Amino acid sequence: MPYAIVTGATQGMGKVIAEKLLSEGFSIAVCARNKEKLAVLEAEWNEQYPEASVIVYDADMTTKEEVTAFADAVLINFPEIDILVNNAGMYLPGTIADEPEGLLEQMIGVNLYSAYNLTRRILPVMKANKRGHIFNMCSIASLKAYPNGGSYSISKYALMGFSENLREELKTEGIKVTAICPGATYTPSWHGSDIPASRIMEAEDIAKMLWSAYNLSAQADVETIIMRPLKGDI
Repeated sequence: MPYAIVTGATQGMGKVIAEKLLSEGFSIAVCARNKEKLAVLEAEWNEQYPEASVIVYDADMTTKEEVTAFADAVLINFPEIDILVNNAGMYLPGTIADEPEGLLEQMIGVNLYSAYNLTRRILPVMKANKRGHIFNMCSIASLKAYPNGGSYSISKYALMGFSENLREELKTEGIKVTAICPGATYTPSWHGSDIPASRIMEAEDIAKMLWSAYNLSAQADVETIIMRPLKGDI
């Protein structure tokens, strides 16, 4: 049975990706900060996918010690890691000149350090097995500046830089690295907005692309996936 880790998986793209992998026969380890949502997911997934091992873990991914504890809990139970999805992230709009003090540190902590610290903890297992696929959930904000992007966009540019350096380091190790850069995707953050769901992508679209990239031959790696709504950015 293959094994996967998905961070930030109680809602939105992370949840949909985790459920896609479960449906394809994976055992799954997920983390988030909401204990109640994690408990609900664990019960649902254990009932729906009884053959899978499901690990849920309450962790603040901005805290290195909690990231390490989550990784160690997974590695105790999973003999290998086939897929790592660094999805945990946060969006807060702002401009560099006027955004609240400390926002850059917050965005870097959530959107970059979480992926950096977890990946470093998991890599020895992937390297020992000479295989695995790391997906970093970047953004179109990793590619182009836009109004009110501020520290969020800076942190996503940094995550893209992390992905590219990681890919260069691992290309001789049999480990693939893919940066996924979605545009507007319908998740709970869009609830209550006046943007119709038909105008933006579905979270399932992201999961399908991830799964397609994972299923290529061993000698092929999709470096970057860029996805936008058909009618363009919002």
